Amino acid sequence: MTDTRIDRRFKACADANRPALVTFITAGDPDLETSKSILKSLPAAGADVIELGMPFSDPMAEGIPIQLASQRALKGGQKMDKTLQMVRGFREDDQDTPIILMGYYNPIYIRDPKLFVKEAKDAGVDGLILVDIPPEADDELCIPALEAGLNFIRLATPTTDDERLPAVLANTSGFVYYVSVTGVTGSGAMNAGNVVDAVQRIKGHTDLPVAVGFGVKTAEDAARIGKAADGVVVGSVIVEAIRNSLDDAGVATEKTVKAVTDLVSSLAEGAARARKA
Repeated sequence: MTDTRIDRRFKACADANRPALVTFITAGDPDLETSKSILKSLPAAGADVIELGMPFSDPMAEGIPIQLASQRALKGGQKMDKTLQMVRGFREDDQDTPIILMGYYNPIYIRDPKLFVKEAKDAGVDGLILVDIPPEADDELCIPALEAGLNFIRLATPTTDDERLPAVLANTSGFVYYVSVTGVTGSGAMNAGNVVDAVQRIKGHTDLPVAVGFGVKTAEDAARIGKAADGVVVGSVIVEAIRNSLDDAGVATEKTVKAVTDLVSSLAEGAARARKA
């Protein structure tokens, strides 16, 4: 593959001696217009890379916060066409910040994987994270995505041993996403010592950056994990900030976008000081 936005962003962060801050939101949460505003506000708040969740009715890897975010988005009528249009709109003003679509294979499969890859690339998407496609099915989506110039980011977990890791890494590009806890998103707290060991072990198998997620909630978490990781991924706490800003009817308020940007700014500050003496 040629050099991608994701490659360039991780290199820029490494040159600045800090981890990349990777932020997750669900497309269409809590409604399309507010979600667009949140998306466009993330880079200025300090997000280096954006994961945009594709809402799905059965998000099996997600904890309650992201499940509820998907439900809010689907209730509001979010569809794949609208998600891709969000990316197109973002690209009108921002040609540098990488956007990764994250989610599950079913909405892509019923759309047609090759068509989806073309649409995603044309919209300005940079990479894909699909949590339910194993390496043994790389020909389904991974290989077409790579051929189209999209990074395909694979997840490694605490149970991914050295025998399995080469298969996970075989067609991975952009970065490796290390899931720091066993369980769903937003569940439990990570052990920083175990994360350091895991990052070092993965780096023994690949030159790709390693980003760590599942359990990062505060600026202190970002600073602690960012000492060893090339990227810090934050999702559940961001979508919880959205939920907590809604009114009693579940409608966005004047506090919603600011709740996200304030949180992301705090997380970015934590990541920025991760490697300072």
